[in-house]
Amino acid sequence: MTVNVVDPGPRQVSRSVEVDAPAEELYAMAADPRRHHELDGSGTVGANIKVPVEIAVGSKFSTHMKMYGVPYRITSTVTALRPNELVEWRHPVGHRWRWEFEALSPTRTRVIETFDYSQAGAVKNGLKYYERMGFRKGNAAGIEATLTKLRDRYAGQ
Repeated sequence: MTVNVVDPGPRQVSRSVEVDAPAEELYAMAADPRRHHELDGSGTVGANIKVPVEIAVGSKFSTHMKMYGVPYRITSTVTALRPNELVEWRHPVGHRWRWEFEALSPTRTRVIETFDYSQAGAVKNGLKYYERMGFRKGNAAGIEATLTKLRDRYAGQ
């Protein structure tokens, strides 16, 4: 199975892949910020520093990150949760990361990861900033690497 391009609309980058694992198991990984480094194929996500015991819409979690070799820390806010189907969080600048899980069978799931910068704008001319800095292309490559890693983790089980 390959990673597929999904067209969610303007100012969004999405890819999907089918994974040989139950939706509940994959959702549990994405809905637990302490496990995000297990998902990451981009090499940017580090350990979480502060995470609530159980997340809910409005929960905040802090993560060590590294981009272009520069370490930093961000605090994200959970913006959507649907058990075993969807988890989404917002970065302080306004872009969102969304994970969707569609059970195709009890042991196979379509996973869609989306980088959504349609509402980003905390920075003046925020949308232009995202385009000029190459975040669309860079995040597409990161999502593809992440979904490939996830698919391969469960291949042949």
